[in-house]
Amino acid sequence: MRRAIAALLALAIAGEASAQDVAAGPPRDLSVTIYRAPGRRAGSIDLNWLGGFALVTETRDVTIPAGTSRLRFEGVADSIEPASAIVTGLPSGVIEKNRDAHLLSPSALIAAALGKTVRVLRTDPKTGRTVAIPGIIRSDAGGGVVFETAAGVEALRCSGAAETFSFDADTGGASARPTLSVLTRSDRPLSATVTLSYLAQNFDWSADYRATLADDGRTIDLGAWVTLANGNGTSFPDSRTQIVAGRLNRQTAGHSHSEAGSYGATGAFIAQCWPRGSTRDTAAPSSIVRLDFGPPPMTKVLLSFAPITVTGSRIADVQVAQEQLGDLKLYRVPDRTSVASRAEKQVRLLDRAAIPVRRVYGAKIAADQDLDYFPARILLRSRNDAAHHLGLPLPSGRVAVFEPHGGRPVLVGEAVLRDTAQDEDVEFELGESPSIQLRQVPAAGGSDAAKPLPPVPGIDPGRAAPLQREEQVEIANAGGDPIAFELRLVLPDGRRVARADHPVTIKDGQPVFQLDIPANSQAAIRYQTQWSSH
Repeated sequence: MRRAIAALLALAIAGEASAQDVAAGPPRDLSVTIYRAPGRRAGSIDLNWLGGFALVTETRDVTIPAGTSRLRFEGVADSIEPASAIVTGLPSGVIEKNRDAHLLSPSALIAAALGKTVRVLRTDPKTGRTVAIPGIIRSDAGGGVVFETAAGVEALRCSGAAETFSFDADTGGASARPTLSVLTRSDRPLSATVTLSYLAQNFDWSADYRATLADDGRTIDLGAWVTLANGNGTSFPDSRTQIVAGRLNRQTAGHSHSEAGSYGATGAFIAQCWPRGSTRDTAAPSSIVRLDFGPPPMTKVLLSFAPITVTGSRIADVQVAQEQLGDLKLYRVPDRTSVASRAEKQVRLLDRAAIPVRRVYGAKIAADQDLDYFPARILLRSRNDAAHHLGLPLPSGRVAVFEPHGGRPVLVGEAVLRDTAQDEDVEFELGESPSIQLRQVPAAGGSDAAKPLPPVPGIDPGRAAPLQREEQVEIANAGGDPIAFELRLVLPDGRRVARADHPVTIKDGQPVFQLDIPANSQAAIRYQTQWSSH
């Protein structure tokens, strides 16, 4: 058996050694499906720390000679997970897959150029023109690039002028384009159309909503954008683009994608400047060096220190279409769009007008906790159904709420919208209301009062544990309008509201009291809790 395995390995190695190198054609059709980072709800996206991933599907034309060939797919995402790659359309299938590990990155480029001549591109402060100065890179220790020119030894970005490098040096065989290669064998020359699908890291997306209240405060207009983020050095032009919302369970096999030479994990290079006359590292990093791996490969690679420009583009009169994907939600961009390298892009998610809303004042408190006066929170509430001009799954995201004032909208609050399914309540929290104050104190009568609280329907307090202390929540409305008020109680598991002077319902597993309070008046809620006997 061992001899047979050894013979098979020898044949495989011999076939690999004699394989002909063949480059697949460029992608002629692209599809990118982006999955959101686990735990992401709202907030800005940082291109340097993207926790999502994408499923990339490419269609390419290949021409394969007879015999064993190493077919190269150049320009894949640099954070590709090679084990996830699937190639279909090859008549003889795939013998092996390999992610070319020597990817040209800023750090690899600096390391390859140590001791070699480069050109320092520097802006002349007198003329504003870029001048090229020959120099030799002497060290990259600790992120401080030290180079030597005819004028002496200095550190990069310490001159006060904009600086970068132009490299003519040998890069030691590193490739400027991320490449996945597969070994295949054919008994005759052939041309075929193949499909390559793979997972890649360093993608993400987020949703941002804008809600504008009508003058009467009874309806809102709601619009939303989806921000697509690609932290890779590879662009995906003119691609069919989808995003997936929902909690997707994803486990790794115990290794990081950085082992594959991901740009996001290993490609960044931080250039630091040491003050003149000092040997101490006292300065903060001034910028992060990025290298664009865009096609085509060039003999001279420019390493740019310019900041990344984030642009947004709107698809006029076109919105993302929502579809069902098992228990997840898939949103499809109807028109093709480019998911550019190291960039963010926005596409329209929805536009809905005249959505009926109700302003609710409320608070969430723990039972049996003495609380002095504090302001209530303000909520705008609607329903995610067709009757309220919605009725579609809403992915979680940040909501900016505007209210008209002096003839133009003014920001009145920012909220976080959770993933909201159809027929669920939609709530936007606007902040605190100083006009609505409440507190919780022990009720004056206590549990031995002559007129005890009525029991909550469906509960028999006599057959359960003893009643806890009677509590009283006092609400003061100092405003000039009547309000709808809602009190939510936070109770430990096994505890329930047994008696109360107001009706109590259960919402999201918590007891809720709802009442209307007239203008310039006060109201009170009395209740008692007990531990369940079950």
